[in-house]
Amino acid sequence: MNIEGKRSGEGFCAHKAILVNALSRALAERVVLMDLTIGRKGFLTYLKSLGGSNIVKVVPFNGDASGLRVADKRLKVVCGANTSYLDDMAWVGDKTPLTLCDVRVSPSNTVKPNLGALELSEALSRVVPFTAKEDNRPVLQSVLFKVADGKLTLVSADGYRLAVVKLDFDGDEGQVLINRDELRGVISALRRAYRVRVGFEKSGESLDGMSLVLDTELIRYKWRGADGNFPEYEKLIPADFNTFVSFDTNEAIREVSSLKVLSDSKNYPIDLTIGNGKLTMSSPDEKGLAEIPADTQGEGRIRLDGSYLADALRACGGMVELKLVDSKSPMLFTSPDYELVVMPMFAGESQKPKDEAQTAEPVKVEPETAENTEPTEPEAEMVSEAEKANAVAEAEAIANAKSEKPKHKAKRKAKEPIAVA
Repeated sequence: MNIEGKRSGEGFCAHKAILVNALSRALAERVVLMDLTIGRKGFLTYLKSLGGSNIVKVVPFNGDASGLRVADKRLKVVCGANTSYLDDMAWVGDKTPLTLCDVRVSPSNTVKPNLGALELSEALSRVVPFTAKEDNRPVLQSVLFKVADGKLTLVSADGYRLAVVKLDFDGDEGQVLINRDELRGVISALRRAYRVRVGFEKSGESLDGMSLVLDTELIRYKWRGADGNFPEYEKLIPADFNTFVSFDTNEAIREVSSLKVLSDSKNYPIDLTIGNGKLTMSSPDEKGLAEIPADTQGEGRIRLDGSYLADALRACGGMVELKLVDSKSPMLFTSPDYELVVMPMFAGESQKPKDEAQTAEPVKVEPETAENTEPTEPEAEMVSEAEKANAVAEAEAIANAKSEKPKHKAKRKAKEPIAVA
């Protein structure tokens, strides 16, 4: 943390509001002050409770306190008429994460920005939700930061969806993988920053290691890159389309919510029908139907998981263009500087009756070996036509074998996408 203030011996004086602001934006749970470690949240709560002055003085102390001789070093905090003494490891418990941040005080701190703080925050919020949740796929739990040709590209994938954001960028080329858990806290912190500078640094732990550095006027965030190679995501983005539709995401989100209420399962498929200047959304069980005006080119129909559709609409925001190849191929949502590939729920050449089983065809990013062992290098490829035909035959066989079972169970099975990644 870079605090603007004055040195006071081995300690410092600073505006309380500046110190509180920096502590609230830090991601670490422990703060190092003059070789002492204290809990960030407890220290932040204490500073907020202080009154009487806008200036806080923090200095080391190892003398008398209330008539008692103190052998160990402490922190002395003075704010107006309030004086307190903080022990080493104050507000640090057994369950406090071992993440540390340092406080550095200087007369001024200047950051030469190369990216907008809000712009970066918004970009991260559009890729982090599409990272994998499974611990056995560490590469897909990360976001790829790649700088080339004057662009900063952020990429994430979870096996079903692929998100890509491109921002204009003035900086050195490089790339690094950062785990999504490291980035979640910084999304909100960047919204409160005035300036941000993004860069890469060589990691001292290995010759080819790389770290990502984000500098703001108060905080320097630094993460060591994760090991592994990200899939060749460019190959997963379709290029040739037969159907196009542009519509307002805000209106579409409301209609998706209404269809979700009618569903009796968390996983609810939605059929999208495009043509005649409108986008029609309907549930396969014919419980609900909604139409919204749209600019259309060509006609098409496709089925996808309702929660995936809602996530896509929220990530795109505003006006979005949806591009289709056919009912079995990946669909592409696009908005300015943003692309999101989503795999459909496969239902054959035409949409199948509501009581037939459905399967989801995801983006296959980590194919298993013949021995079902962990792959050494994830490689992205779409499911082949032969595999799709096998999936259809298997789904039809399952539907025929279970035709005697109650109808509501078949419908519930129809709404669960099956991952193959």
